[in-house]
Amino acid sequence: MAATISFSIKSPEGSRTLSVNYERAGKGEPLLLLHGIGHHWQAWEPVLGILAAERDVIAIDLPGFGTSPALPQGVSYDLATVGSALGAFCEALEIESPHVAGNSLGGLLALELGREKLVRSVTALSPAGFWSPGERQYAFGMLLTMRRAAQAMPLPLIEGLSRSAAGRAALTSTIYARPGRRSPEAAVAETLALRAATGFHQTLAAGRDIVFADDIPDVPVTIGWGMQDRLLLRRQGIRAKRAIPGARLVRLPGCGHVPMNDDPALVARVILDGSR
Repeated sequence: MAATISFSIKSPEGSRTLSVNYERAGKGEPLLLLHGIGHHWQAWEPVLGILAAERDVIAIDLPGFGTSPALPQGVSYDLATVGSALGAFCEALEIESPHVAGNSLGGLLALELGREKLVRSVTALSPAGFWSPGERQYAFGMLLTMRRAAQAMPLPLIEGLSRSAAGRAALTSTIYARPGRRSPEAAVAETLALRAATGFHQTLAAGRDIVFADDIPDVPVTIGWGMQDRLLLRRQGIRAKRAIPGARLVRLPGCGHVPMNDDPALVARVILDGSR
């Protein structure tokens, strides 16, 4: 069920109204799903049905991504502000202490929600924030290249590329280990989402100084890392484990940076195990 909700968030200029679009399915304990930079909630489609069999799943378009409007003018895209906005989103839906799973930027946000004790468990898939300065520069360079390529390609070219496995690899192989598994429609939609993301540059700028180094006691944390992640290299998972000693570190063989499409059954099992 697709829906939109509006709610108030705090800003230096006072209370502001934010709208967020989301997809909701299933029954059970609530599970919030957070996508990565430049993506949209549909990144979770390969695992949504599996998760919805056991959870009340809420997959959102983060502010400034997908079909959610950008944050109000003057409101920062920093980690604390977006984390607070996600807490307000849960309050607006009357969801108390959901489980949360996030990928990349969404993984970093999931960890922030865990640090603030706003969730009952965290599953972070290739979360941002555990990079060295050089690794961060590399990842940001890759993201900017992907964004510029998406903006430069006319729609007929994107649609043409999407019709073959080789073309889908050209569009999405940076984030998928098995891009040929992505449907043509999904490859087109996520390329357009990357091209149109109004929060892209503000989010990237806010992430330049982020290094997540805090432990998260009293909240179960699972960290999953694709063994073929080409964007955030898998050695960053070791740093994440050192920063959060109580976390469970799970390696995801055959998976890239966005593992939900590469191995849906494995990723769904990791998320469900982490939320039990």
